[in-house]
Amino acid sequence: MENKKIGVIYALFAYVLWGILPLYWKMLQHIRAEEILSYRIVTSFLFMVALLFIQKSWSTFLHTCQWLWKEKKQAVASVMAAFLISANWFIYIWAVNHDHMVEASLGYYMNPLLNVVLGVIVLKERLYKWQVVSFILAAVGVVFMTIEYGKFPWIALSLACSFALYSLVKKVIKVDATIGLTIETMFVAPFALAWIIHSFSQWHGPSFSLTTMVLLAGAGPATALPLLYFSKGAQHISLTVLGFLQYISPTLSLLLGVFLFHEPFTNAHMYAFSCIWTALLLFSLSSTWEKRREKSLNV
Repeated sequence: MENKKIGVIYALFAYVLWGILPLYWKMLQHIRAEEILSYRIVTSFLFMVALLFIQKSWSTFLHTCQWLWKEKKQAVASVMAAFLISANWFIYIWAVNHDHMVEASLGYYMNPLLNVVLGVIVLKERLYKWQVVSFILAAVGVVFMTIEYGKFPWIALSLACSFALYSLVKKVIKVDATIGLTIETMFVAPFALAWIIHSFSQWHGPSFSLTTMVLLAGAGPATALPLLYFSKGAQHISLTVLGFLQYISPTLSLLLGVFLFHEPFTNAHMYAFSCIWTALLLFSLSSTWEKRREKSLNV
């Protein structure tokens, strides 16, 4: 029981940090999204390397790199994961700093549903009746928003698809979470560093302020810490509990977008979100019911 409580605390902390992370990117709104992403990748890699040294896991990291060199499928999966999470980070930073936080939160509400769709299609996982209903309801919400809002919600769907694909690829990779994140950032760090150097060579404006440089340097810890807390939480609590807790993050982002940054929340948004929220409630409850029923049948 004590481990479960610790797991819930870790997971809560991770989801709250993810929910308020837009506040961090808003402080860097004067910097282009691709530059923020580049610094985020490089500083995340440096932070993870430092963490490996502190945890005395550097030798394990090197052994894992040697193993990936031999296991080509695992290496390809790690590279795919690196570029998928980088794409997800870029879209989210761009969305937050261009006042699309409401649509970005919609994407993360849709994400668990897409996870299951990919699980059914790719991993041949079983889908329950009420889960099918929840997907149809979510699809109705997206279509309604597209028609009423006047444009396709590409930000929401891009975020949901990129993270769902990332989650799918991560299921294939048999690497410790901390080492896995280090390897993923290592793969894309050379591209990010090249972009930073290119940006400096083309920069003719005023130099970055000390505050801006500190914020860019802190992007690594801001990225890695919630991921590490999430990994620790996931070790001690069930996927069902994690499934319920994960809605904390997009809810906080939605509230920040509407009440703090005064983004529009129209009737189209309300109808679409109502469909998604109802779908998520059906999905979560049906998953819990089915697991309990299967457990009782196995007793």
